[in-house]
Amino acid sequence: MSEVQIKRALLSVSDKSGLVELGKALAQRGVDLVSTGGTAKALRDAGLDVRDISDLTGFPEMMDGRVKTLHPKVHGGLLAVRDDPAHAAAMAEHDIGAIDLVVVNLYPFEQTVAKGAERDEVIENIDIGGPSMVRSSAKNHAYVTIVTDPADYDTLVEEMSSTGGATTLDFRKRMAAKAFAATAAYDSAISQWFAYADQGEMFPASRAMASTLVSTLRYGENPHQHAALYVPRRVVAKGLPQAEQVQGKELSYNNYNDANAALELAAEFAGGEPAVVIVKHANPCGVAQRPTLLEAWEEALACDSVSAFGGIVATNVPLDGPTAEAICKIFTEVVVAPGADEAARAAFARKKNLRLLITDGLPDPRRPGVTQVVIAGGLLVQTRDNGAISEADLKVVTEREPTAQELKDCLFAWTVARHVKSNAIVYARDGATAGIGAGQMNRRDSSRIAAMKAAEAAETYEWDQPRTIGSAVASDAFFPFADGLLAAAEAGATAVIQPGGSIRDDEVIEAANKAGLAMVFTGMRHFRH
Repeated sequence: MSEVQIKRALLSVSDKSGLVELGKALAQRGVDLVSTGGTAKALRDAGLDVRDISDLTGFPEMMDGRVKTLHPKVHGGLLAVRDDPAHAAAMAEHDIGAIDLVVVNLYPFEQTVAKGAERDEVIENIDIGGPSMVRSSAKNHAYVTIVTDPADYDTLVEEMSSTGGATTLDFRKRMAAKAFAATAAYDSAISQWFAYADQGEMFPASRAMASTLVSTLRYGENPHQHAALYVPRRVVAKGLPQAEQVQGKELSYNNYNDANAALELAAEFAGGEPAVVIVKHANPCGVAQRPTLLEAWEEALACDSVSAFGGIVATNVPLDGPTAEAICKIFTEVVVAPGADEAARAAFARKKNLRLLITDGLPDPRRPGVTQVVIAGGLLVQTRDNGAISEADLKVVTEREPTAQELKDCLFAWTVARHVKSNAIVYARDGATAGIGAGQMNRRDSSRIAAMKAAEAAETYEWDQPRTIGSAVASDAFFPFADGLLAAAEAGATAVIQPGGSIRDDEVIEAANKAGLAMVFTGMRHFRH
């Protein structure tokens, strides 16, 4: 059956937006309106003629509205296969009238949880009758139209206007698919609340997650791949999907991935001196903190100006004009910041392809939650790496203790290293990265690559010596052998921060002592794959 004339509609909504306008449009077409509780009242208050659900079922609403639509005269009217003689006979025998249109949205369970309601109120906002009607209608979409989103009311009215008061099968299919997604997401939210909030179970036996499409992207990591951006139904931390894109072309999959890496690292410096993070392929290639944002940009760029070309920039404070002018001197894909003054916006406006994203603050780097990775045949899920250490947590393991400046540089290097792909080595001095080695198969090579980049920077900027001289070096995991540490010492590092925990710690400590290094253990590893 292609077109189905809408003669009777059942309306039962929690979200009343657009309800009255829809009710009036249906009434003008002579549609019999049946409704429940507050929905019926809202329609009557607007002067519409509405029948209560109890008139249809011959049974009163009861138990504070918990029981009202769970009745054969409702679900029979929704589920009947109308051109099946047996179904038609059953409808006639039991006086069950067909329901052609169902407009339902569900109790505000997620909103109730989000506002911190007590458990009893949360439980009371688990809808039972609503999802039952939605599923019945969606299953029987050959005959019944189901609408669950107020954003679709106008589309429904347009559909009926173009068909003389009917809906087409294509329309009903689209609405049915959306309806099943709505009930699936609703049940997902309930199951998550029961597992995580109510019972404190981080990894339940069954894990259901719901998300909403924001947009499809031009392509994925490569042009032959398809991609899209989704957000969770309940957003815990605001980030790029919630940012204002001031200018520039559409963001790609890689742009989002890299910009998120930059934003997460910039957030580590929230509340501190101005900081600039430059990221390329999800790895930082320059990070610095300085009294002014322009100085921070200059110092971050100096770490690896070659890799910075075509990179992503993030800041922990709003952008100003001089910094924006300086950023515009090299090709930059995306700039992310908590704000930007008019001078900064004007400077970026001259670079029409540069994307400027303004975030509403910075995400909390210590927030709870989980991350997930799809593997062949499964899904790896883990809690976020939100562990943190302070100076008080450090254990000095060498004969020489680090100076106050070395400790400061160690902690800065450690902050950056946790955002670098493993094996990660970061040299830092005076609040700026001097060299970064990322993603190597062994730690010694990461040490050498980072030192090589520092040497190249010294040559580019005509410095007397690389900035690794007198630097602190951070390793995201323990040194399994002394070779990586000795490579750092050869590069000029004087202090080392690492987790410790290797069976060869004693050898590494001995090597550090012989080299005159100060070394501290954190007791915490930060692998990032």
